[in-house]
Amino acid sequence: MSSVEPATRVLRHVRQATPHDSAFKHVQGAADYVDDIREPEGTLHVAIGGSPAARGRLVRLDLDKVRAFPGVRAVLTAKDIPGKNDISPAHADEPVFAADHVMFHGEPVFAVIATTRDIARRAALLAVIEIEREEPNVTVDEGLASGETVLPDYEFVGGDAKTAIARSPHRQSGVLRIGGQEHFYLEGQVAFAVPGEDNDMLVHSSTQHPSEVQHIVARVLGVADSFVTCQVRRMGGGFGGKETQATQWAVIAALAARATGHACKLRLDRDDDMMMTGKRHDFRVDWSVGFDGRGRIEGVDLALAARCGCSADLSIGVVDRAMFHSDNAYFLPEFRIHSTRVKTNTVSNTAFRGFGGPQGVLSIERVVDAIAWHLGLDPLDVRKANLYRSGGDVTPYGQTVEDHEVIHRLIEQLERTSDYRRRRKEIGKFNASSPILKRGIALTPVKFGISFTLTHLNQAGALVHVYQDGSVHLNHGGTEMGQGLFQKVAQVAAEEFGIALDRVRITATSTDKVPNTSATAASAGTDLNGMAVQIACREIKARLAQFAASTWSVSEDLIEFRDDQVFIGNESVPFAELAKRAYGARIHLSAAGFYKTPKLHWDRAKAKGRPFLYFAHGAACSEVTIDVTTGEMRIERVDILHDVGRSLNPAIDIGQIEGGFVQGMGWLTTEELVYDEDGRLLTHAPSTYKIPVASDVPEDFRVALFANENQEATIYRSKAVGEPPLMLATSVFAAIADAVHSLDPGQGVALDAPATPESILKAVGTFDAAAALAKGHGGVGENGPV
Repeated sequence: MSSVEPATRVLRHVRQATPHDSAFKHVQGAADYVDDIREPEGTLHVAIGGSPAARGRLVRLDLDKVRAFPGVRAVLTAKDIPGKNDISPAHADEPVFAADHVMFHGEPVFAVIATTRDIARRAALLAVIEIEREEPNVTVDEGLASGETVLPDYEFVGGDAKTAIARSPHRQSGVLRIGGQEHFYLEGQVAFAVPGEDNDMLVHSSTQHPSEVQHIVARVLGVADSFVTCQVRRMGGGFGGKETQATQWAVIAALAARATGHACKLRLDRDDDMMMTGKRHDFRVDWSVGFDGRGRIEGVDLALAARCGCSADLSIGVVDRAMFHSDNAYFLPEFRIHSTRVKTNTVSNTAFRGFGGPQGVLSIERVVDAIAWHLGLDPLDVRKANLYRSGGDVTPYGQTVEDHEVIHRLIEQLERTSDYRRRRKEIGKFNASSPILKRGIALTPVKFGISFTLTHLNQAGALVHVYQDGSVHLNHGGTEMGQGLFQKVAQVAAEEFGIALDRVRITATSTDKVPNTSATAASAGTDLNGMAVQIACREIKARLAQFAASTWSVSEDLIEFRDDQVFIGNESVPFAELAKRAYGARIHLSAAGFYKTPKLHWDRAKAKGRPFLYFAHGAACSEVTIDVTTGEMRIERVDILHDVGRSLNPAIDIGQIEGGFVQGMGWLTTEELVYDEDGRLLTHAPSTYKIPVASDVPEDFRVALFANENQEATIYRSKAVGEPPLMLATSVFAAIADAVHSLDPGQGVALDAPATPESILKAVGTFDAAAALAKGHGGVGENGPV
């Protein structure tokens, strides 16, 4: 029995466009989420009381009226915690409930447990909370001025960037402000805790990281991890917002269940969810660059200042990844990439799809655009001039780029299929004759590293059972949040055993089945869990093949599992029959698979190593129209070419590319987080926070998969697809800047993200528009200004 898949082999399930395992249930409203689990008799409900100030000392907490409200069963504060008042993933800097000081507006101070959710929420409003207020630091600039950080500064240095910039024939510098982003998952934060005997606790949590929920619930309850089971069948979206942020609500639900002896549910209202949970980090980027007459970078200095909020959370990894991707697809010969993790009195920011990578990519793309504007060149030509080229090119963190030719081939193909050059000329002519409406176009690449940069997280486990009737029970440490992980992994299991997909039973992720799992994050869910399942399946197959070879007296090389049969030499038997006969012969039909990503090593202190197994690549060409009098913007057309290796499921992968792009488009155009000077989030509902809607999706939206095979031995030579497509939306932001730039090609563009109408108008206002129109400037043509 061969364990190597021939390159020419036609596969039955893998690489097929099968529907998401819950697709029909999704559209029917029949898919069960945490809030759909049947509640036992006597279930209680929990509501949170938050701080009315962003910073200060808690001087009085009067909860008498809360406790006296009819239907209230208990009230919890920091004093009621039996274990540690700490929900942080690593740094012991974030409490379950504020005890002495508050760090952000809305920080949980107490919880109300009542017979209904409505009663709990009404009672929570009766609390008297007095804060001795201190001046909060809200913005990145305020945090920088205070000097407060959540973690020490960190940097990558190669050569002497300052000298390289100074000696370059051309130099530019500037500041780019990048906004944050609310996750806006359809299913909000929710947890349901059911107490058991002997201090056991079952927690149903909408989480991307069941093992962390298990561990921190146990820490706060003061019990061993083995007393707590965390389970999740599916989430209604996560996007990184349920990697650490789901923990607090699971902890509070478990505390309530322990205190009352009843099952307890906590489901945040959307407004509370947005105010009390972390976002994508917003950044201030101060940059300077030196370059030659062709636009090739000779030296670059990037200073990344991230608003981390009130605690560290995952900011060490998020900001590191922003640094890892500050080169995007470009070779930087001499560089300084510095990062500051700014502490502010806002909710602790956290993981969000791309995990800092998008901010790094956007930063260097602004630098490249500025080079092109200064030299009067087409930005695409400057991008191509700076791409990684030789197999010996090394990233700022010391990893050799081994597959540099992929991005070259991909860009050349998209440049051709999108008809970029012809459209660039047409846009120049349009802008020359259109004083109000201006068009812009941009083609931008993405190179995104795949693996957790915290090396030990690159591991996964799986549990596979084959039953006597030939059906298969599948469990692994990955979580399903709508991205299709469960479907892809089930396809792998069905392919390995050669059975129908409906013979593989997908089951909820649970810490009592597969322990010590990593979060489903870093785009590594399929890479890790798919391999773990394949290893488990092949272990069982090997036992079955050995049994069949012995029983039928043939070589194991003549045994093949396919088409619901097991072919044994010149005979075949149904897979179910072989399973039953193997059971009768006392063959073990269960296996625990384990996989750890090879080749990884990263020394953070030295800023050198190989943090990523491989890179995922993509490129997008976007065309936009703006109105220079109102700042309104419309996307006219988008062409995407994305590298997913040999796709496990093209339908799911294309869906991920489309969804990721639109989410990135929202981040860069409409989604604006606004805080007042006292640290209150003003955009805490869909009435004030604008995610993209169906009408925002470009009518002309072309997505294609790039024909490629992962050079690394990943699961069926596929590549990750969860996060990289979000950064394809950088092309929209660059196209908007290109449209603004057409007002006067002799100037740069001071456009910050998100490029809302107000932001576009502000950028337009930096030009003498009347003078620009009088000059008849249109835009940048193929060979320079039109």
